[in-house]
Order: sequence, then structure tokens, then C-alpha cells
Amino acid sequence: MSATLGTLVKSLEPDWSISLFERLGGPARESSDPWNNAGTGHSALCELNYTPQRADGSVDVSKAITVNQQFQLSRQFWAHGVSQGVLGDPATFINPVPHVSFVRGADDAAYLKARHEALVDNPLFAGIEYVDDRDEIARRLPLMSAGRDDDETMALNWSDGGTDVDFGSVTRQLLGHLESHGAELNYEHEVRNLKQNSDSTWTVTVKDLRTGQKTRVNARFVFVGAGGGALHLLQKSGIPEIRGFGGFPVSGQFLRTTNADLAKGHHAKVYGKPPVGAPPMSVPHLDTRVVDGQHSLMFGPYAGFSPRFLKEGHLTDLVRSVKPNNLFSMLGVGLNSMPLTVYLVKELLKSREQRVEGLLEFAPSIDGDDFELITAGQRVQTIRRNGMSGTLEFGTCTVSHRDGTIAGLLGASPGASTAVAAMVDVLETCFPDRIAAWRPRLVDMMPSYGTDLMQDTTLLADLRRWSDKTLRLVGDDHIEA
Repeated sequence: MSATLGTLVKSLEPDWSISLFERLGGPARESSDPWNNAGTGHSALCELNYTPQRADGSVDVSKAITVNQQFQLSRQFWAHGVSQGVLGDPATFINPVPHVSFVRGADDAAYLKARHEALVDNPLFAGIEYVDDRDEIARRLPLMSAGRDDDETMALNWSDGGTDVDFGSVTRQLLGHLESHGAELNYEHEVRNLKQNSDSTWTVTVKDLRTGQKTRVNARFVFVGAGGGALHLLQKSGIPEIRGFGGFPVSGQFLRTTNADLAKGHHAKVYGKPPVGAPPMSVPHLDTRVVDGQHSLMFGPYAGFSPRFLKEGHLTDLVRSVKPNNLFSMLGVGLNSMPLTVYLVKELLKSREQRVEGLLEFAPSIDGDDFELITAGQRVQTIRRNGMSGTLEFGTCTVSHRDGTIAGLLGASPGASTAVAAMVDVLETCFPDRIAAWRPRLVDMMPSYGTDLMQDTTLLADLRRWSDKTLRLVGDDHIEA
């Protein structure tokens, strides 16, 4: 998020000074690291939690449409970055991988068919397929088909337009470009306090973790893009807009294999249905990953609990986040989220064998010994005040001061995939007097900015061809056709 916002600001206002402070020794070592997230370019092609079924059996696709349009901005921003030398070889950060929804059983197959019918005529989801023929499924997903009973009912929604994204690589490349254009990047520097001055500027207190020296930096605008640590910093700022907000940390683990033969037998990101009581971020999926040019497979996530707000955070993070203004919000969520609590307890008690059982439901013929258990990034779900209680949210939200001098991002999935849309929202909220002047440049970077692609299908088709070709997601012959 911070790298994206910095790149946008530097493009819009080249003369503005930018300083970044990161507590770790390098960029993208928390949630943006490729092994701390699933790398799914979230365009709602396969995630079933974005397309819930209504009581009458129809499927609500409104959330899927919103997320897809947001991801189109990211694709355009990255394609523009490649064309301008901001980003390097597209294969270092984005690769074409089909996105697939997978279900078993007649009832879920009927739901998937209804989902396909609700999406197939939408231009944002052009080409999505419904597949229930066992031979065809075996051809497309041989690793998942081997070892299954012949009479088992299976169905897919298949989209060839999906991607795998190394968000760590995107972040490092954006920050490298920023640094080469005058931005000051400070690693092993921890922000300890934020205080607004009488002239509305901010004094940021920073500690150099190598020397122990503290310095104070004056800023006209501050963005807090500290992942799970953003809540603490926004609380330190004292802005009234953060009152009532809390955080619920959820850790995650994945089973991963770098076995080249296994990776060759599965080329897709396949999402299933979440267990009853599970949060949306815990939807099981078997993913092709491309990291540093190497193909691997990752299955999960397995949810867990840690009081840390960052993977390299502190055991006191959760306790320190409890304030008089958010106490009732957090207690209310605790009392009203018993299914989630039960789910997390069950996840914590799972043995390795039980985790492998979940993998075998996706791919029965796999040998679990080929997979290792890795710990992924820490997610802090947003708790927002709701009357005298609180509501647990599973998306992202931006919080900004009414004077537009500070903003921060809370929450998790889909997170990085929609970073561009989220950061454009920050610009619109915090710099309303400049947006009109910035608009031509924003449109240059993201041609669909301010446009409803549902209403301009010609522009959508043109931008897809351009971004596909620039990001090398399809061959030139397909583009020309």
C-alpha cells in the first residue's frame, strides 16, 4: 500500500519530498512477502465468498463486480509502470494462472451453475465456463482428479484470465523506483509516536533500531501503511476517527511443496467453499505459485490465533490495542462471534495429519509428505463500533482525519490486489482540492479511472488487450485475434 501510494504521489507531484520508515531490515517482509499471502490477483473470478447465494437460489454478484473493477485499476497501473520503466520484466511479478471455483456434490454444483449464469454475460467475467464433465475436469486438473470415485459429483467455474502475483516483487520494484527518484527509504527505523501540531502538520518520532537514536520528522501528510501495526499508530495519532476501532488478529499457515513434478501436474488457483463458521479469508484453495521464476504449490489456509498484530510483532500487541473507546466494540465482537471462536479453536487443535486431510479433499492422490507447513503473514481483521457493540469486518478500510493530513489502512483480504483503488481513494479523500488537476495524470496511469467499465465495454475490451499484452499475460497472436 505504501509503495503504491508513494509511486502515485511521486508521479503526480514530482517535487514533493517523500520519506518511508520501515521497522524491518528491508521492504515487503511482512504481509506483502510472497510466502505470507496466497498471491491471488483478486478479481473475484474464483472466490465464492464474493458471490453468495440468496434464499431464493439466485446468486448475488454485486461484490464480485466491485472487486473486479478495482483489480482492473491495479492491472492498468502495473502495465503503465512496465511501459514507463517503473516496473521491470512482468514475469518477475505477475504470471497467467487460471482461476477456478471448485465444488463437490449435487447441491453445490447447482449453486456453481447458477453462479456461472449470473456472471457469464457480464463483460468483466467474459469467458467464464461451467464444467461438470469428469473427463474434461481430469484434463484440466489432473492432480485433483486422480484417485477420486467415479460417481463423485464435481463442478468448476473456470476463468483463463486469472493471475498469480508476487506482491513482494511489486513492492520492492516500486520502492526501488521511488528511491532512484529522490525518495528517502529508511529501514530498521520504527515510528514511535505521531503528534499533530497547531499548524496541522505532524511530528513523527522515529527510532533508529540500529543505533537507538530518536529523531523527529515534520510532515504535512502522513500515511500509515503498517499492516497490522497500523491500528496502534493511528491510536497514537489521537485522531477522533479511529475511536471505536479495534483489531482481531488471525494467523495463517499453508502447506507448500516445491516438488517440480507435482507443480507441473497442477496449473491453476482452485478455490473451494469455506467450512461452516469459517471467516471468508479461510476459504481453502490449492494454488500454483510463481516466485523468483520457480513454480510451486500451496494449499491452505489453516487459521490460527496469535496476539501479535504483525508476524514479527509483540505478544502484547492485542492487549495494548484495547482502549476505553473500543472496549465495548471488542467485547461485543467476542460475545457475538462464537462460531468464529469455535472454528479457530478447532483449527488450533488440528494435527499435521488433519491438515493433510484437507489437502486430500482437493487432491486425493497426493502424498502429504511432499508438503511442508509454513507460517504465513499475520492478518488483523477490523472491529468497527456498531452502537454499543462492535462488528467484525473481513475487508479493508481506510481511516483518515477530517482535515486530510493523515490516513491509514486497516484490515486484510483482498488487500494488495486492490491496493491501487484503495490508494486512489486516499488521494481523493485527503487531497480533494487537487484531484481535478491530477485527473489527467491519473487517467494516463489508469485509463479507466472514474469510469464504470460495466457501462463502457469497448474501453474495457481495449484496456484488457493493452494490459494483457504489456504484462505478457497472453501471446501476441491472441491479442491480434
